[in-house]
Amino acid sequence: MIRSKSTNLDPDRDLVKQCQAAAASQEGYQGTFRPIYDGYKDRVYSVCFRITGNSTDALDASQEAFSQIFRRLQGFRFESKFSSWVYRIAVNASIDLKRRAKSRPAASLDSIRSKPEKSVPQFEDTRHTRPSIAASRRELEGEVQTAILRLSPKLRSIIVLRYIEGLPYEGIAETLEISLGTVKSRLSRAHAAMDRELSPLMDRHFTD
Repeated sequence: MIRSKSTNLDPDRDLVKQCQAAAASQEGYQGTFRPIYDGYKDRVYSVCFRITGNSTDALDASQEAFSQIFRRLQGFRFESKFSSWVYRIAVNASIDLKRRAKSRPAASLDSIRSKPEKSVPQFEDTRHTRPSIAASRRELEGEVQTAILRLSPKLRSIIVLRYIEGLPYEGIAETLEISLGTVKSRLSRAHAAMDRELSPLMDRHFTD
């Protein structure tokens, strides 16, 4: 297991300890857990959305992730940062959901491309942006999400943690319980795969 060198400095340590004490005494656990949920709900949903590719699955994966966090929190021993543990659960919940979904008909990639505004959350204020530019950005974001979804679950997780959540290599290694060398190797493979997918699109967007 990749262990954090700074778990004693974990910013969530006091809050987690408070929750663990409440769980042990079976008094007020739900109330003490609420700040953890509020602090991580957006990050967990973001990871789940990028890995699953749609809001319905992301909500289901997020719910499963928090259910696991709630049940397993008392056993957390700070062998990694708490945030790394939360991300790990969110990643695994998302991958498990996608594996179970293989038995169901999947939406085509063409349908994902045709409705990027529904499959990719839009956080940018485009009120003062020309409509043609805003539409071009939405198309690009939709294509990027489609390229992410074409990656294997392992490579998809690496891309999401690195570029969507902004984790450093060490944080990714700790979250996924892999070595730094494996992180770098998977990122390299993911970059190559996404370059193949996105190069034609980039040429179209930036050479017109």
